[in-house]
Amino acid sequence: QVRLVESGGGLVQAGGSLSLSCAASGTIFSTNAMAWYRQPPGKQRELVAEITRGGSTNYADSVKGRFTISRDNARRNTVHLQMNSLKPEDTAVYYCHAQFSALSGDYWGQGTRVTVSS
Repeated sequence: QVRLVESGGGLVQAGGSLSLSCAASGTIFSTNAMAWYRQPPGKQRELVAEITRGGSTNYADSVKGRFTISRDNARRNTVHLQMNSLKPEDTAVYYCHAQFSALSGDYWGQGTRVTVSS
């Protein structure tokens, strides 16, 4: 069974940094794309950043220049999100998302909470 496991959330003061990681397991297939979404309190889930198998990236305007998504070259099907200059409005539950080369559908992690205090 495919699983996405996130780690690295927590509480940080505004201006600080956090790094999130997501590791996919339970499949021999590689990911086509991996992404981070977030759901702020009382709001809809939104795309934060995504990275393709080839390394192309895309960011939400609100995080450009502050967040960096990257694949882990040493660990297959693992992606990181480096979050710098965090703002209170970055407070949300962050979800890892993946699509696999030979599997249909979307796969989601259980979410990790990020809280940025002012």
